[in-house]
Amino acid sequence: MSSLSWVRGINATLGRVAPQWAAGRMRQLFMTPQELPPRDWELPLLASSERITLRFGLSALRWGEGPAVLLMHGWGGRPTQFAALIEKLVGAGYGVIALDAPAHGRSPGQEADVVLFARALLEAAGELPPLRAVIGHSMGGASALLATQMGLQTETLVTIAAPSKVLTVLRRFAHYVGLPAEARSRFIRQVERQAGIPAKQLDVTRYTLDFPGLVVHAEDDPHVQVDESAAIHDAWPRSRLLRLSSGGHHRVLADAALSDAVLALLEKAEEPMSFALAS
Repeated sequence: MSSLSWVRGINATLGRVAPQWAAGRMRQLFMTPQELPPRDWELPLLASSERITLRFGLSALRWGEGPAVLLMHGWGGRPTQFAALIEKLVGAGYGVIALDAPAHGRSPGQEADVVLFARALLEAAGELPPLRAVIGHSMGGASALLATQMGLQTETLVTIAAPSKVLTVLRRFAHYVGLPAEARSRFIRQVERQAGIPAKQLDVTRYTLDFPGLVVHAEDDPHVQVDESAAIHDAWPRSRLLRLSSGGHHRVLADAALSDAVLALLEKAEEPMSFALAS
């Protein structure tokens, strides 16, 4: 029997007789990241980075000099997953800072959630020059959008393979691990209590997004449905939607079309505004 089948079997039974206990166990599992070491192709970029520690203990990697671009990886991810994009950004004259999210890498914490990710972006931005862009992958993208509602200032923003609402993520996880209905409801309430914000508020349709941006998603993403990108784009008047035919959830980060679109967005942001005089 696979470990997933075992978890589902336990949840099917205990989720009915002890729903609060089962919900608590799954909340802990959901909010505790499982990280993987860097792949071989990430190591050269890791070796060329500068490790920095921000004021509140967050760890980050830095490359290059120039207008600041802040990156946030996804759940269980790491900064060097952006390797191809980072190389293009540094080559184009940007200074890149990529965070270890809370409870990831060398940043402190044992558990995390999208709100903690967003607060980490706010803390980092407070110690950096004005941001030309914030770029987030998966939960990093969702947290970047949320951070703008909490006061994050950036000229542009890019989401890659990001969900449009957190409640959908919670429901899918609860279904995936086999929680019965009552335990599912308690699981969601426990996550909300830990995060400090009702899940229904973590929905891009509730946000005010008044800056230019880019929404990127691969059609074959197995983890976050591609329709999520349309929901984000529809709620973001000044965004451009880029859908790629392939790339899955992670390989999309190395797609040349992504790097080209990001650089085009940043170059457009650099253009001075022109004003026509009324006659």
